[in-house]
Amino acid sequence: MDSHGNDRTDQSLIALRRILRATELYERSLAQAAGLTPAQLRVLQIVAAGGAEGVTPKMLARQMGVSQATVTALVDKLVLRQAVRRLRSETDRRQTDVVITDAGQRAVETAPDALQQRFVRAFEQLQDWEQAQLVASLERVAAMLNADGFDASPVLATGDIRLSHG
Repeated sequence: MDSHGNDRTDQSLIALRRILRATELYERSLAQAAGLTPAQLRVLQIVAAGGAEGVTPKMLARQMGVSQATVTALVDKLVLRQAVRRLRSETDRRQTDVVITDAGQRAVETAPDALQQRFVRAFEQLQDWEQAQLVASLERVAAMLNADGFDASPVLATGDIRLSHG
């Protein structure tokens, strides 16, 4: 490998480390400000957008791109924090809806600007070809790290979202 290859290897590792560090710092500031993990905040945001009737766990799992078991673990933690409630559906008694509480709504409103929201705003400013190139590169990096089998939602966080502290 020539010296350019070594330089690029080091540059790529530095860039990855900077991404991980930004994610860790955001997680810490969110935990301090709102007592939530990024995945818990994302659940609250989705439930809040669902309005008074709330959302089903199945809808949460689909929107977040995770399993129902992961959603159940996240909702359980939010119920304990009194940020959401589970209610029997008015339309289908077999179904449970997840509804935000006043405390959960306050947490959504006071949480620091999510790292992924900053990313989304910048990503959406890119040209279509740049977006496609970046997605392909990120998917390649995930594959290189053998990370393609992980249960991963569109939430920038470093830990397993089911086991997130809080």
